[in-house]
Amino acid sequence: MSTVTYDHATRIYPGTESPAVDSLNLEINDGEFLVLVGPSGCGKSTSLRMLAGLEEVDQGSIRIGDRDVTNIPPKDRDIAMVFQNYALYPHMSVADNMGFALKIAGTPKDKIRRRVQEAAVLLDLEEYLDRKPKALSGGQRQRVAMGRAIVREPQVFLMDEPLSNLDAKLRVSTRTQIASLQRRLGITTVYVTHDQIEAMTMGDRVCVLKDGVLQQVDTPLGLYDNPANVFVAGFIGSPAMNIATFDLAEGEATLGHARVDVPRVVADAVGAEGSNTLTIGFRPETLSPTTDTSASGIPVTVDLLEELGSDAYIYGHLSGSETAPTDRLRSETVIARVEPRNAPQKGDNVVLQIRQGGEHYFSVKTGERIEG
Repeated sequence: MSTVTYDHATRIYPGTESPAVDSLNLEINDGEFLVLVGPSGCGKSTSLRMLAGLEEVDQGSIRIGDRDVTNIPPKDRDIAMVFQNYALYPHMSVADNMGFALKIAGTPKDKIRRRVQEAAVLLDLEEYLDRKPKALSGGQRQRVAMGRAIVREPQVFLMDEPLSNLDAKLRVSTRTQIASLQRRLGITTVYVTHDQIEAMTMGDRVCVLKDGVLQQVDTPLGLYDNPANVFVAGFIGSPAMNIATFDLAEGEATLGHARVDVPRVVADAVGAEGSNTLTIGFRPETLSPTTDTSASGIPVTVDLLEELGSDAYIYGHLSGSETAPTDRLRSETVIARVEPRNAPQKGDNVVLQIRQGGEHYFSVKTGERIEG
């Protein structure tokens, strides 16, 4: 087991001007489960492949423990990778697939057999050791791929979207198994996903990337409660945070008929930028609906009610688009979590009031968080 360090690590693909990964600085602790997350093309898989040695590092360096592995071949880095497509040998049994890397390394047969058996017990694969991959389900094949990595007893596990080929229900159960297994083994793990729910439920810390640039790295709750910028705020959370740009005057933010009080320190920070607009975000669960349309808050017309049993969400648009700046109002969708047994219906007009402390403030010019 070891720490992993990206030190200004950069990857620029031939024929492109913008780096796929731009000066990444990241310290991954010994035994930590770190998740790299972001939209397609953000550089998360490239970052993982740089650590694996499958992509060159054009600038900067990467260390595993105290050893600089920037120019070391993949086979000598003491890492094990689990791929999205399992990459199992179809003509080999489960046991042979799991022990193949050890066989190539010249490990004695009895040691291979022991490690494979231990991994099979961990992964509940004992009864499948003599089967071929084609006789297994997708979830079982993914566990075999995990077993192949486990038997090598590497310093670092690398996982590149290993659940993307599984159906929704199996993804939920398998991600729980992977997270639990990693905590038992205590092996430093770097996990790539585009699914922010996966990231939030699995990682000790989550690293958010956009266009090859590190946006924020923190615990899942830290990202959720204190996003560093508008991108992180909008990306983390399901349903997504409500985010809109308000006009600011005399300590009050307005958008059409919507009114939000703004702390003096935030208003002063916006004024110091020479701006009179402010981006405000608020999560669906911080909104409380009232049918009193004369109350202050955010007036919304309900377009859709999404019922989930224990929860319900309303999706609506800001009321008053007929008389207010139409393009801005009509482009804003507001999401609120409501009591499922007493939920507003499609077409209802409600006023959403933000729970005190539920607002997140961001600079319109930089997108960075403004502490309120």
